[in-house]
Amino acid sequence: MPESTDSVVLPPALEALWGRRSPGTRGPRAELDVDRIVDAAVRIANDEGLEAVSMARVAKALGFTTMSLYRHVQNKDELLQLMWNASARTLGDWTPEGNTWRERLTSWALRQREVVEENIWITRLPMSTPPLAPSSLAWVELGLAALDEVDAPDYVKIRVLGLISQHGLIDARMVHDERKAREAAEETGVETDYATLIRELADPATYPHLTRLVHSEPPAEAPANDPHAEYLFDIGIILDGFEAATRSGT
Repeated sequence: MPESTDSVVLPPALEALWGRRSPGTRGPRAELDVDRIVDAAVRIANDEGLEAVSMARVAKALGFTTMSLYRHVQNKDELLQLMWNASARTLGDWTPEGNTWRERLTSWALRQREVVEENIWITRLPMSTPPLAPSSLAWVELGLAALDEVDAPDYVKIRVLGLISQHGLIDARMVHDERKAREAAEETGVETDYATLIRELADPATYPHLTRLVHSEPPAEAPANDPHAEYLFDIGIILDGFEAATRSGT
């Protein structure tokens, strides 16, 4: 463990994640810890949505009083940070697949996207800082290792990982919200399909490019029934740009 200094004041959630917080005195000392609290909160978020998560709701699920939780978690904001960081724990000993850096980084990007999809509440969280739990840093380390053979500055590599992570969050939220909108549309009869609405609303003389787009056939090589095809297409463009930049030395 790196040597710490008195000048570094850690956020409370990080103190808990890295085992640097002394146990409090309120509530039962046995049977309850941060991991159990966070796991219960994650289950609630997955089953009922992030809006259902509260200190009282988590305490009830665990069979403890709300005050018992405050010995381990200071408030709901801290609980949300702990949940955000805990999502990387599900990765375990997973490692990227592939023989080239592009294949390994694409594998890394896809697995991250799947984790977000499995815990879609992540996309609703406030994200003031990147996750800094041990498992989260191990995930970043995997991404950097996938790029180890690439001749590029480390600060460029970390920016590429950040760009991929940001896009994974945005893409997962859009896909989830679109699916919910389609489900609602089936009940109400209100059209939500983008292409259909463009064809209905856009005058071809005013919007010739959009009109051509929504009337064009999808590419023949597009994988059928692949829910991640569009996401992987986007990742390919990001990696194309990164590869071109490294070749030009920029």
